[in-house]
Amino acid sequence: MNQTFTYFRWPFLFTAAGLVLAYWLGYQTTGTVGGAMSFFLIGTALAILEISLSFDNAIVNANILETMEPKWQQRFLTWGILIAVFGMRIIFPLAVVAVAAKIGPISAIVLAASDPHEYARIMEESHIGISAFGGTFLMMVALTYFIDQSKEVDWIRMIECRLRSWASIRGLEIALVLFTALIVSISLPGHESATFLFAAVCGLVTFLAVELLGHFLDAEKEVQSLAAKGGLGAFLYLEVLDASFSFDGVIGAFALTQNLFLIAIGLGIGAFYVRSMTIMLVERKMLTQFRYLEHGAFYSVLVLSVIMYAQSLWHVPELFTGLIGATFICLSLYSSIRHNKLDQNI
Repeated sequence: MNQTFTYFRWPFLFTAAGLVLAYWLGYQTTGTVGGAMSFFLIGTALAILEISLSFDNAIVNANILETMEPKWQQRFLTWGILIAVFGMRIIFPLAVVAVAAKIGPISAIVLAASDPHEYARIMEESHIGISAFGGTFLMMVALTYFIDQSKEVDWIRMIECRLRSWASIRGLEIALVLFTALIVSISLPGHESATFLFAAVCGLVTFLAVELLGHFLDAEKEVQSLAAKGGLGAFLYLEVLDASFSFDGVIGAFALTQNLFLIAIGLGIGAFYVRSMTIMLVERKMLTQFRYLEHGAFYSVLVLSVIMYAQSLWHVPELFTGLIGATFICLSLYSSIRHNKLDQNI
C-alpha cells in the first residue's frame, strides 16, 4: 500500500493545490463563499471526469513506454506532462477559439476571461472537426493493434482471431476508418459534412505521418545503436496519442463550466493521475502480470473513437463514455486474474 501511495504522492499534492486554487478562483469571480464552493465542486467533478476517461490512456501509454529506452521514458514523463497539462488543457482550447473566431491568442485569452459564454459557444461549434480528428486517430490506433499478424495473445477470441486473419489485406484498417468517416459525413448537413470529412482525413494523415516519421527516426537511431529502442518517433506518437485522448475530456468539460481556467485546473489534476498510473504500470510490469489488460484498453479506445464519431450526430453523456471504458478495463483485469489462477492450478 505504501509503495502504491508513492506513485500518487505528487498527484495528491497537486489535487490539494488545484482545488484550493479553484476555490480562490470561484471567490474572485463571484465574490461569495457559495460561488467559491461551486467552483471547488466543479473542479473536483472535472478531475474525476478526466481520471475516469483516462484509464485506457494510461494503459496504452504504458504499452508503448515499455518498448522505449529509459531516457525517452523519462522525457515523456516530464516534458509530456507539461504538454498534456498546459498544451492540451490551456493552449489547445485557446488555439481552437483563435482560429475559429479569427482572432489572436491574446484576444482569445481576453475572451475566455471576459466572455466565457461566447468562448464556450465557439468551442461547441468546433466540436465536429475536433471529434472527427480525434476519433479517426484513435480508431487507427485501436485497429492497428487488433489487425496485426504478429499479435499472439487474444482475449475475445471470436473477434480478435478474425481481425488478425485479415491482417494480410494491406490497408484494411485505413479502408475501414475512411468508410466509417464517409458514412458519418453523409449523415451530417452540407457544411458540417465537409468539415467532418476534412478533419477525419487530417486525423488519418496525422496518424500515418507520425507512424512514418517514427519508423524513420527510430530506424536511424537503430543504425547508430542496436540497443536503442523507441526514441523520438515513439515520443511524438505518444504525444499525438495523448492529445487525441484529451479531446473528449476538454470538450466534455464545457458541459460543466465555461470557465477556461477552472477547466484547466480540473483536467490538469486528472492529467497528473494519468502520468502516475502510467509510471506504476511500467515500473511494476503490470501489463505482463495481467495479460489481457492492454486488450481491454484498446477495446476502450475503439469504443471511444466510435463515440467521438457519434458525438457529431448526437449528444453522448461523458459519464457513459467513462463507464464503458472502465467496464472493458475491469473485465479484462478480471479475465487476467482468472487466467493467472488457472495457470497456478495446472
